[in-house]
Amino acid sequence: MKKIKIAVAGAAGKMGKRILTLAQTDPELQIAGGLEHPDSEALGQDLGSLIGGELLGIPLTSDGEEALRSAQVLIDFTHPGAVEEHLRFALQAKTAMVIGTTGLSKKTFASIKRASSRIPILQSPNMSAGVNLLFGLVTRAAEVLSDRYDIEISETHHRMKKDAPSGTALELARLIAQIKGWDPQKAFLYGRRGRTGQRKKGTLAIHALRGGDVVGEHTVSFLGDGEVLELVHRASSRDTFAQGALAAAKFVAHKKKGLYNMRDVLSLRARPNPGVAQS
Repeated sequence: MKKIKIAVAGAAGKMGKRILTLAQTDPELQIAGGLEHPDSEALGQDLGSLIGGELLGIPLTSDGEEALRSAQVLIDFTHPGAVEEHLRFALQAKTAMVIGTTGLSKKTFASIKRASSRIPILQSPNMSAGVNLLFGLVTRAAEVLSDRYDIEISETHHRMKKDAPSGTALELARLIAQIKGWDPQKAFLYGRRGRTGQRKKGTLAIHALRGGDVVGEHTVSFLGDGEVLELVHRASSRDTFAQGALAAAKFVAHKKKGLYNMRDVLSLRARPNPGVAQS
């Protein structure tokens, strides 16, 4: 069986290292390159030694052309400001791309959509199978439960997370707004303070907690008179996201140009993905 060759952007980061570590033991995958920003202290280090394994003869580089020379898929878990540059590298190399970076701007979402007309791209705010199932469950609950149920989202992440709310929380909110016919600009609240008055119908608050080493937790609450339904996902290891990213790489490596997400990988898609079309 011919192995799928992957390159990882952000290879020296926590997620990048986990992706490389798991890829090294996957019989369907072969590590072909690692990419980091020009100021990284890890540049030049062999990717094998970077993850505490045997030498692979592949140095970590900031040169996109070098990192993607033999790669079929570029996996990106970096910084929102770096994604567009990595898109250009993938377009030049005609390499498929998996984007797990969150906190992306409207401009970057537009660039992803344009690039997907030339190469296959899988973009998702969360690579976990459980979270993508949660997207479907929340959508179904929003369809079934009437407007007598108030909806709130809370998310908790480690103290080092740089964006808030999380991309997953925003995706959950978008899916609910799509079902309810709400305008996100008017419906979404980001926490509350002061004399807010009575809770308004047709609104949804997103609360972000930061602290400790929490990998990720998301709770969607449907609060009615006399009952509360809570849908919760807790991640206890980054490996769930790394494994999802590798599954995404295997999926997109064999696709033609187009825009995909993890619900495609898991055969969970029931409707168009609003995560990229709406920033």
